[in-house]
Amino acid sequence: MLGVLQGFVLILGIIGIGYVAARAGVVKGDQRLVLNRVAFYVATPALLFGVLKDSDPAVMLSPVILVTSLAAVIVAGVYVVVSRLRFPRDLASTTLGATASGYVNSNNLGLPVAIYILGDALYVAPLLLVQLVIFAPIVLAILESTRGNQRGAIVALGRAASNPIILASVAGLLFALLRIPVPEFLMAPVTMIGSAAIPMVLLSFGISLHGQRALAPGSDRGAVLFATSLKVLAMPLVAWLLSLAMGLGAHETFVATTIAALPTAQNVYNYAATYRRAETLVRDTVFLTTFASLPVIAAVAQLLGGG
Repeated sequence: MLGVLQGFVLILGIIGIGYVAARAGVVKGDQRLVLNRVAFYVATPALLFGVLKDSDPAVMLSPVILVTSLAAVIVAGVYVVVSRLRFPRDLASTTLGATASGYVNSNNLGLPVAIYILGDALYVAPLLLVQLVIFAPIVLAILESTRGNQRGAIVALGRAASNPIILASVAGLLFALLRIPVPEFLMAPVTMIGSAAIPMVLLSFGISLHGQRALAPGSDRGAVLFATSLKVLAMPLVAWLLSLAMGLGAHETFVATTIAALPTAQNVYNYAATYRRAETLVRDTVFLTTFASLPVIAAVAQLLGGG
């Protein structure tokens, strides 16, 4: 569990630095959105291209990834149905709430969990691919479609397809499929810019916490608590049940359940902040799941990992 704790400390440390920067007046108000926009349009595409160009697309077909992907879709669907009945919101907010319920932090926390609990970093790479190549384009297309009633679905999909995150992901996947080498002198600046993506998102997240508190009255408290429960409790349970139903082995069941217990990815907050929709809902869900997932992951490791 030491590696997982290190991952949590790293994330919370950078978030804390962002909060202190806001409290000290270094960054004020919506100035934090500059960080989000640079991360969204520049640094994150660079990071994703670097990750995907060296990946093996074939691993997307593994049974573990099928289980975790299905679990994400199921809990997202549950969120949509329940939210329409209990706390109806516009399409963008509902989409982001559903995404926060099933889109896992497969990078910041996924890597230490995979290395120190599952024993192999390759376990999170397939899910990262699925989220980037399949889930993210769908989410971004929906968000684009809500930017103006005059745009049709085809135009919205076209705008989403021209999004730099999607373009970088597709380019990286093509480079991996075709095994196209990239000279080091060309990749070096891309790698350096990409390494700034996660810190910028975490800093912006920390800045957004200044003057706010999680679950404040009027802050979509019901939606936040429901999305958090789906992410840290329901999704691992669904993944475990699906693993049993599909006849996965003990270790594969352990891997799928552990991955499903990871908290909501900060990328979802970056989408919310960039499109200026459901920011508080997503921010609070990311914040709560980051803390709540640790004991859940420890329990899964104890019960299913033989630890």
